[in-house]
Amino acid sequence: MIHALAGGFVGINIGTDVSNLPSPSDVVAILKANHITYVRLFDADAHLLTALSNTGIEVVVGVTNAEVLGIGESPSAAADWINENVAAYLPSTNITAVAVGSEVLTSIPNAAPVLVPAMNNLHKALVASNLNYQVKVSTPQSMDIILEPFPPSTATFNTTWNSTIFQILQFLRNTNSYYMLNAYPYYGYINSKGIFPIDYALFQPLTSVKQIVDPNTLFQYDSMFDAMVDATYNSIATLNFSVIPIVVTETGWPWFGGANEADATVENAETFNNNLIRRVLNDSGPPGQPTIPINTYVYELFNEDKRLGPVSERNWGTFFPNGTAVYPLSLSTSDRISENSSAVFCISKQDADTTKLQNGLNWACGQGQANCSAIQPGQPCYFPDTIQNHASYAYNDYYQKMHSIGATCDFGGTASTTTVDPSMCLSLFVTVICCSQCG
Repeated sequence: MIHALAGGFVGINIGTDVSNLPSPSDVVAILKANHITYVRLFDADAHLLTALSNTGIEVVVGVTNAEVLGIGESPSAAADWINENVAAYLPSTNITAVAVGSEVLTSIPNAAPVLVPAMNNLHKALVASNLNYQVKVSTPQSMDIILEPFPPSTATFNTTWNSTIFQILQFLRNTNSYYMLNAYPYYGYINSKGIFPIDYALFQPLTSVKQIVDPNTLFQYDSMFDAMVDATYNSIATLNFSVIPIVVTETGWPWFGGANEADATVENAETFNNNLIRRVLNDSGPPGQPTIPINTYVYELFNEDKRLGPVSERNWGTFFPNGTAVYPLSLSTSDRISENSSAVFCISKQDADTTKLQNGLNWACGQGQANCSAIQPGQPCYFPDTIQNHASYAYNDYYQKMHSIGATCDFGGTASTTTVDPSMCLSLFVTVICCSQCG
């Protein structure tokens, strides 16, 4: 099972190039059965978005590569897209981000000139609908736009794309969004031609003679995944941007391949993804940014058997269409809680002035950019319907996202921290099952 609680979260990608794709309601049932509360779609499928309503599952919707050009050239097309694929489903469907294209710079480089205009047009449409605080806009890029990712300390973006990447980063900074990274240690390993040991790609312990160390920073890298994320942070820094958070929108390992794909095995896929889950849920960042958790989406829910390319391309799924797991993915909520018994929560004070609480709630859900969709009428954490409860939820959501970069738990003197979890509804990355038990 894949879980996400306070701190870093693990979600999953849902591709639909599947011959026997389950019905949208069955897809959602599989997500619920496995406590998956974060998903990324590669498009904005109306049936799936409808099925996801009233589940509390956080959803990233996708603008397809085919749509980028039209949206980049036409603000009205962007407005129509937001109205039809985002605004029409909120707040029932918990859409939190729009991913513009998929690896546009490397997959359709001719569209590069309209990528940032498309992002801007979509953001302006969200502003016009007063949804820009809840829904962020970004664009997933592959590791291929970084020329030499190791050592991470000297990594830089391919200068061919500097102008476009600079504009992307400027947009992300100005809109308080995050960088979407597709990072695949599987490809990093097979393309390294034996330079790196497979244990490094699989998050497995390395012997003393095989330790991977950046010669400039002397940071020791226990996994290729961490090195890829740090390489991206350093590439961003070389363009003179302060820290823009990175979310890994795709990573995974294929469990079956062709005759020349010996490393695509069930054993390796199980090892990689279970170690990945443990790694992400320890709430730390890579050596260069240790305080920023690496929120991550596993690629992917089902095998997409319609995809072209090598055999492995069709065998990244973690579940079969009937809902059974391809291999065990094990992590219990109790394991996560015991590992984080020292977690700190931000809650409203019992004796706080009601007017000040309302002001704090308004700020957290507005300028503070807390995700307050779960405390709206009809949503999982609406009850108990009190200003105290709603403020605590919003305060904690803001605090969990922002305390690592200096945010405090004060809200005009109406909030304080506690190490006792007052309610599972107050955990930032909470499952809808836990949330329904609040109050």
